Parts: sequence; structure tokens; C-alpha cells
Amino acid sequence: MSVLNVFTREVKFAAKDRTLWLWLIVVLLLSTLAVGSGFIEVKHQNATIQRLIDADKQDRLTEFETVKSWGSAAYYGFHLTYAAPSNFAYAAMGLRDTQPWKHRVRMLALEGQIYERDVGNPSVALIGRFDFAFLAAFIMPLILILLLHDLKASEKTAGRFYLIEATVGQPLFFWLLRASLRAGALFLSLVAPLVIAGIIARTVPATLALASLLVFAYLIFWTMLCFLTSAWRRSGSVILMSLFALWIGTAVLVPAGAKLAIDRWVPVPAGADILMLQRETVNAAWDLPKDVTMQTFFTGHPEWASYTPLKNSFDWPWYYAFQQVGDEKTGHLTAAYNNGRLLRARLTAWASFLAPPSLLERSLQWLAETDMNASLRYEKKVRAYHSKLREFYYPYLFGNEPFDKAALKNIPDF
Repeated sequence: MSVLNVFTREVKFAAKDRTLWLWLIVVLLLSTLAVGSGFIEVKHQNATIQRLIDADKQDRLTEFETVKSWGSAAYYGFHLTYAAPSNFAYAAMGLRDTQPWKHRVRMLALEGQIYERDVGNPSVALIGRFDFAFLAAFIMPLILILLLHDLKASEKTAGRFYLIEATVGQPLFFWLLRASLRAGALFLSLVAPLVIAGIIARTVPATLALASLLVFAYLIFWTMLCFLTSAWRRSGSVILMSLFALWIGTAVLVPAGAKLAIDRWVPVPAGADILMLQRETVNAAWDLPKDVTMQTFFTGHPEWASYTPLKNSFDWPWYYAFQQVGDEKTGHLTAAYNNGRLLRARLTAWASFLAPPSLLERSLQWLAETDMNASLRYEKKVRAYHSKLREFYYPYLFGNEPFDKAALKNIPDF
């Protein structure tokens, strides 16, 4: 029997399989739901950002109408910072559900602001979001196992196994073709909504292609596992339980064990500790002589050493000096916190090679720019912008420049 005839016959046979059609429809619906919910969330976040941009500008203009000094302008002027979702974030929301992606910062100590976050949905934080990355990485293998575990066992039960092997000529090719057709149909049902949403969202074609390729490679991995396991001379139930055990090991046990080991091996200070130290430093400055605070500030910023604070009254430059001293006091904790999170992320990425479901999910989050690296990049941008605010205000504050409300139009934008 020619290869073309075998292929045509298997396509027709698969087209008549109601169980296969049922699972394809289920996967298509789940993929549509996952992609659709992600698409709606991205649209909501973009709308929130645009609404906050407009409100932030209006609020700042209103506040600047009444300020009469550089210090009060810096104090009452809030500035929105944000990390807009990428055009592929609908597929993998990643850390955007648990890490802050927007802040309103001002010229006060930054560490006390950057670790503050909105109260999110506790259910999403606990169990995670049902997005395309989760569906492809964790649910798809289970459906594939259900479709392929009894590839040969079902034919043996029906009494057709030996007849099929005797007539096809190349049994290995035949069974691999049957498995591949089912896996290929599953892949199309899974990826079709992803691609359609990507076209609507104007996702970069290379990103869509790479994401599809990653899912395809992952599907091949599980297809080969199912195919090899189905060759055992065991009943379908034994094969099914064996594949389920393999899925539990790679999807649950290995990632959980790796996380416990990495968290223990790489200690990371808590953001609350950084926030507490910064606030203690700032609050203590009110009770210290101004000269003590200013000398500490001048050590790191000698360009303003010629400034002399007011002795017996409130002084804005002194106020912002001890705010920055509070940030600098927590510098070692902040560096340890960021480096620790980054190291944990890198070690977890290496450990995920032992857990293919986690590897695929992390890869899609990397493509969507919703991973830990993206979160750290946003924090870095916030810190850089806060430095620009200080660079704008400090010459006016420490140079005793007369207040000019028109100059506030030159405040740098995020």
C-alpha cells in the first residue's frame, strides 16, 4: 500500500472519529476563551493607562496652579509611570498579575513608593490566570494523553491490531502517522485563536511564528512520549496512568521542588524590609540636626555642598536631602533584592529544562514581556525617571533660584 493511500485512509479514519472531533472542539473553545480573556485584560490595562495619563496631567496642572515654591511643586506633583502590555501579552499575562506595572511617583524617597502596589484579585494571585500559556503548557498534554494513550491498545481490544500491521507494510510509519494526524489537528485547534488574536493585536509576525514553533515543538515532545509509551505491552489503563504520572512529575513535582530549593539557596530580602528601613531613616531625620543630614547628603552629592540649610525653620532642600539619604540607606538591600530576584529567575529558567511545561510557559512569558526580566526593566525605568526629576528640581532648590511657574512646563515626562 502506497504512502499516499495510507495517508488518505488515515485522514478519512480520523475525520470519522467523534471522540477526536469532540476534543478538537473542546481545545478550540478553551483556546478561544484563554486568548479572549487575555485580549480583554490587555485592552483593559491599555485603557487604564490612557485614562491615568489624562488624569495625571490634569491633576498636576491643578496642583501647580496653587504652588508658590519649588519645594511645594515637587511635593504635590505626582507623575505617572507605567509599563504598557506588549502586543503579545494577551497570550501570557505572567507577572503582570502579581507585580506592579504602574506607579504615581513624586520627589519623596522612591523606595517607599516603588514597593507599594495595588491590591489585586487574591484568587488570581493564588491560582494564577487561565491564559494561553497555561493552556498550552499544562492542559494540552493531558488532552493529548487522552487521545494517544490507547493508540494500539484500542485496536487490540477491537481485534484489528494484527490485521492492520499485516496489511500496512510499515507498521512503525503507520502508527506514527496516526499519532501525528491527531496531534497536528490538536495543534491547529490550539493555535488558530492565538494567530487570529495576534493579527487583530498587530503582534509582530516573528513573535507569533516563534510562539507557534515553541508550541509545536512542545507538542512533538508529548506526542513522542505518548507514542513510545503506547508501544508497551500493557493495557490502556496502565499506559494512561503512567503518562499521567509523568505529567504530574514534570508539571508539578519538579517545578515545586526546584522552587523550594532555589528559594532556600538564594535568600532575598523582602520589599517590606526595604520599605521599613527607608521610612525609619526618613522619620529619624526629623530629630537629627540639619547639619548631620546635609553632611551625609553632601558626601554622595558634593556638587551641592555650598548650600547652607535654614537653621530655625523648615527648609525644602534639607527635606529632599534626607528623602534621598533614606533611599541611599537602603541601597544595599535594594541591590540584594533585585539581584536575588534575577538570580532566582535565571536558576528557575535552567531548572525548567527538567520540567517542559514550565519551560514552555516561561518561554511564552518571555516573548510576551511579562516575565521577571520585564518587571525589573520597568523598575529600572522608574528609578531612572525619578533621578531625572531630582536632576530637574535640585538646581532650583539648592541654587536658591526664584520660583518661576512657567519653568514647570519643562519637567521631564516618563
